[in-house]
Amino acid sequence: MTISEENYLKIIYLLSENTSKEISTNAIADMVKAKASSVTDMIKKLANKELINYEKYQGVTLTELGIYKAKIIIRRQRLWETFLVDKLNFSWDEVHEIAEELEHIKSEKLINHLDAFLNFPRLDPHGDSIPNQDGIIYESQKVLLSEADLNKKYICVGVKDTSSHFLKFLDNKKITIGTIIEIIERENYDNTLIIKIENTTTTISNKIASNLYINNTDPNQLLITN
Repeated sequence: MTISEENYLKIIYLLSENTSKEISTNAIADMVKAKASSVTDMIKKLANKELINYEKYQGVTLTELGIYKAKIIIRRQRLWETFLVDKLNFSWDEVHEIAEELEHIKSEKLINHLDAFLNFPRLDPHGDSIPNQDGIIYESQKVLLSEADLNKKYICVGVKDTSSHFLKFLDNKKITIGTIIEIIERENYDNTLIIKIENTTTTISNKIASNLYINNTDPNQLLITN
């Protein structure tokens, strides 16, 4: 596959994670910032390679081969993100774009050695699951902080928004993967949360809480998904 084809395939996979319906051409166009006609041309190429199922005006779904190929691309990206943070001391808000360039290095031997060098991590620096070399994903049990109960302690296990702007905001709030968060109060008007981190109390909006994944158990308890 070309770099462009890999990018499209990954985007279709990520869009399909949140729905059981076909992915529309317009949804893909919004993600890649391209014209619908250009997206249609790429969709036809992916369909010819049996990576997606496509019918005009019906949207697209991934084939089994397409799902596997997309997971391998995501595996490469998330392993590189982990390497950059754990071994080269990049901050978690710096690595996304760099890893998106590195993910197109196709050497399976290199990626498998990278995986072993990192001691086979299951989660990347943002809390996202890393597929193994067979495309198997070990998903952590998690919910959004906005849906959590009051007066309970939770572990931050991931972020929904991986933009640099959001991650820098979290750094300023002293929130990262592994942070213990206790919800003290929820405002009825707009669901703003008053939370406690260590001995500090702070306020976060419902929008922020809706982009933080938490778990009230061990974040390393994982479930296998195909």
